[in-house]
Amino acid sequence: MKVALYARYSSDNQRDASIADQLRMCRLHAEKEGWQIVEEYSDHAISGSSLLRPGIQALIADATRGRFDLILSEAMDRLSRDQEDIAGIYKRMSYADVKIVTLSEGEITSLHVGLKGTMNALFLKDLADKTRRGQRGRVEAGKSGGGNAYGYDVVKQFAPNGEPIRGDRAINAHEADVVRRIFRDYAAGKSAKAIAVALNKEGIPAPTGGAWGFSTINGNPKRGNGILNNEMYIGRLVWNRQRFIKDPDTGKRQARPNPESDWVIQDAPDLRILDDALWNAVKERQKGNAIAQDTDGLKDPALVNTRRRPKYLFSGLTKCACCGGGYSAISATHIGCSTARNKGTCDNRVNIRRDELESRVLNALRSRMLDPKIFAEFCDAYTKEINRLRMESSAHINRAKAEIEKIDKEEQRLMDLYLKEAISIEAVKQRGDQLKARKAELTDFLATATEPPPLLHLSMALEYRKRVQELYETLQSDNEDNRIAAAGVIRSLIEDIVLTPVDGKIEIDVRGDLAGILTIAAQTKNPAGGRGDAQVKMVAGAGFEPAAFRL
Repeated sequence: MKVALYARYSSDNQRDASIADQLRMCRLHAEKEGWQIVEEYSDHAISGSSLLRPGIQALIADATRGRFDLILSEAMDRLSRDQEDIAGIYKRMSYADVKIVTLSEGEITSLHVGLKGTMNALFLKDLADKTRRGQRGRVEAGKSGGGNAYGYDVVKQFAPNGEPIRGDRAINAHEADVVRRIFRDYAAGKSAKAIAVALNKEGIPAPTGGAWGFSTINGNPKRGNGILNNEMYIGRLVWNRQRFIKDPDTGKRQARPNPESDWVIQDAPDLRILDDALWNAVKERQKGNAIAQDTDGLKDPALVNTRRRPKYLFSGLTKCACCGGGYSAISATHIGCSTARNKGTCDNRVNIRRDELESRVLNALRSRMLDPKIFAEFCDAYTKEINRLRMESSAHINRAKAEIEKIDKEEQRLMDLYLKEAISIEAVKQRGDQLKARKAELTDFLATATEPPPLLHLSMALEYRKRVQELYETLQSDNEDNRIAAAGVIRSLIEDIVLTPVDGKIEIDVRGDLAGILTIAAQTKNPAGGRGDAQVKMVAGAGFEPAAFRL
């Protein structure tokens, strides 16, 4: 019996020795049973409420590949405390014919999964409730409910019984001076961007230890985050402003606001850094900025979370080669590196006119796309990739069809054996159900399988050149709707535009998806066929350069 061992502990408050202890006990049990240990998996300081753990993911992957026959762990809650996740692990292991055995529960069955899984889920909820009760108690006692804010140090001290005393904070004099400076500068009329640039130039580290950004200072007034919105600076603790819910698909926590009636507010005068006059001056300016934005139509609250069409042709696609940040508007006509202006951590101060950028890129796209040599080279690589996909797709479809034919023959053979009384009705039913399930699975696959993409038509080159010319001409037309549609097509073919400063001028590198234009050309020749599946992303590499070029 080949066996894999798994161990886990959940928080930094525990220790690596816990992993060693769990594995040691599992080894003793495996030795007693005469099992052969083929691998040991572990996760250190990771909660069992999620499967987003490297150790458990490697365990599941190796189990499905048949590397071992049994999983041995200290207890079922080491594998997972989430009811849905433990049921999923059990289901996958049953399919892979891998047993799960724990030192606490023995061999895991569906009964264990149901009862123990519910108990573990209740344990997590109870633990969360107790944690929140403890946090609330600390806040009501004038202490921090958790985490730390810029401007304060965590005070580490212990009770007479050795238990840590949590929630105490002390003002960090240096960081407090930075907080006062930020508030004074903002109240005096400086923008958050200008404040961030000045702090970065002086080498003052941000709360995360990196560079300051204007969002770190501005934050979100409704959520109470950001330097300018932290009420702890005026000696007021606000807790339970928001709650966090874990996304079941990604495992990431998402913030959700709580109603104001659920907030817990407590005065903490010993944590005050700012006087009320300075705080109120900043709040008045924030309120004035919000009103001005709404009045000018720059912000419509009803449209905050809706996707907007890019204002300019290449909005969001331009990037600085020096820092990787985006290029954005610095005036009505020019764009420049956002990082250089917002944070001051990039030295690229070379700008370019927006209309010049668009003209150079469009003219280059047209000339490069219509170059016969480039098109021939691209078509050669494209055809090779399409042929590979055709072979893979055809092989899967043909195998499925062949297996369905075998299932039909076996079903007939079972019926013949039953009629000859060579097999019982129970055996026929059991095997018949298995065949029926497999046949349904294969039929579903064939119903959704993509047919092999077509090869390039002989006249594709002419159609391709025609479509590129049409796109270019449409962008120059007076018809707004046609221009918007053509702009969308052009944007879909470009991955990004990298701008590099060279001797005071800008060099432009365009990277994109030339295969997309073949799809567009193919759709015009056979609209009903819809050859969108034929699109293949071609990336520039050795010996193949059409997907990226420099202007």
